[in-house]
Amino acid sequence: MADPRVKNLKIKTGVVKRLTKEIGYYEKEVTKEEERFEKKKAGGGDEHELKKQKEVIEESRAMIPDSKRRLTAAKDEMKKLLENEADLAETDDYKEAQKILEEAENVLAAKA
Repeated sequence: MADPRVKNLKIKTGVVKRLTKEIGYYEKEVTKEEERFEKKKAGGGDEHELKKQKEVIEESRAMIPDSKRRLTAAKDEMKKLLENEADLAETDDYKEAQKILEEAENVLAAKA
């Protein structure tokens, strides 16, 4: 039977990885939608259409702090798990978790 600690580590790693990607996705979406807004504005877009486009941008922008908060919580939880399960340090899952944790810390530090 598989070690439940490894299973828990895999789950936490997946959560941190997904949230890290989510932040990048929302930031790219904001950039893309801002470019679309500027094109419509420059092209003399309809006032209602421009207003709706601005709402889309703000909704995406509002998701970034929430995603960062959730990533911070998940990262801290995973960090504690790694500290508590140091005897698993030689496993591939542990090494992968450390790599993902480092990526998450870099994303949070760069976008602070």
